[in-house]
Amino acid sequence: MAHSYDLIVVGSGPGGYVAAIRAAQLGLSVAVVEKESVGGVCLNWGCIPTKALLKSAQVLDTMRHANAYGIKSKDVEADFSAMIKRSRQTANGMSKGIHFLFKKNKIALIEGHARLKAKGVLEVEQLGKKREYKAPHIVLATGARARTLKGVDIDEKKIISYRKAMDLTTQPKRMVVVGSGAIGMEFAYFYHTIGTEVVVVEVLDHILPQEDVEVSRYLQRHYQKSGMQIHTGMRLESIDTKGKGCKVKLQDSAAKEVQLTTDVVLLAVGVAPNVEQLGLDALGVRLEENRVAVDEYYRTNVEGIYAIGDMVKGPALAHVASAEGILCVEHIAGQSPTPLDYRNVPSCTYCSPEVASVGYTEAQARTAGYDVLVGKFPFSASGKAKAAGHAEGFVKLLYDKKYGECLGAHMIGANVT
Repeated sequence: MAHSYDLIVVGSGPGGYVAAIRAAQLGLSVAVVEKESVGGVCLNWGCIPTKALLKSAQVLDTMRHANAYGIKSKDVEADFSAMIKRSRQTANGMSKGIHFLFKKNKIALIEGHARLKAKGVLEVEQLGKKREYKAPHIVLATGARARTLKGVDIDEKKIISYRKAMDLTTQPKRMVVVGSGAIGMEFAYFYHTIGTEVVVVEVLDHILPQEDVEVSRYLQRHYQKSGMQIHTGMRLESIDTKGKGCKVKLQDSAAKEVQLTTDVVLLAVGVAPNVEQLGLDALGVRLEENRVAVDEYYRTNVEGIYAIGDMVKGPALAHVASAEGILCVEHIAGQSPTPLDYRNVPSCTYCSPEVASVGYTEAQARTAGYDVLVGKFPFSASGKAKAAGHAEGFVKLLYDKKYGECLGAHMIGANVT
């Protein structure tokens, strides 16, 4: 006999677990299906453990420059295995916290792989055993995984994903990072700071391509000055993993080739939504560009089936998934939440100096037809920044000249996130 709930959430990442807790608070009986670790990629292999590693790098960098603050220090060095251990402990602690919240809110946790069997029916398989669960509302929140490139296979040995990058047993002497989005630049900063020779490769003409170009180019100059190699406008042609290390071949738009030799290649070219093996085809759930198509309340074209987070169109960010989950279940519960305005979603990159932004970039605002006023303030003119020893970076604000509306804010510097 199938167990029944008012709502079942598939996936326990920051979209799924937040949606489940909010639904329980609204009086619904709720279950969550998770095939791996509670908390999803974000808590276990993404946002949280990455921030722990970045903090270790920041502390190391501060200690190296302790003399500038009137503090004598010597023999400061990175303990790679201890950094990795601290990161994993942080992640494990957060996952246990989600278990506690489930119990507190009387949310049932079902372990296994879920598949839509029929309208309102989920089949969950674990260790070869299958069991059915029923709910009039099923929220899919299965997240995403590391995206690959054609002809490049991630073996997690020589060609690795972000997941392996935070769980290596030994620190590589050399690393090539392919992709310069938030994930790529955060790992580039971490490994560069602890002493790995890092080379960043980006197919577009500047790093952090989603950010305002002034911010991106400032960060690029900052890292190149510190000794990090950055190749922009370069396409990855091939990776030869024969032998001890990797031979990486790059090519620019003029067909000029660059050859790199490295111990390991980190592929950080974005994420791919987990939409396979969920039974979407059998129920006729519509996809658009390999993502689940939803309306402003995250309803699919099939009644009673919803989707949130990285598997739908929009920024693949933890706080976006959480906001979508809350909005989705509040609408299910009969409330009238206001749909999200994705133009107002903040974005942060936790390298050092940090990068934070919201709204239009200057180029986007001008393309949208605005007469743009630009205001900039350098941290070199800030007494607080000078006193803290972090005068690098600036704040850039964009305004519509006609009405004075703030169109965007872009920041690079210490603690801007």
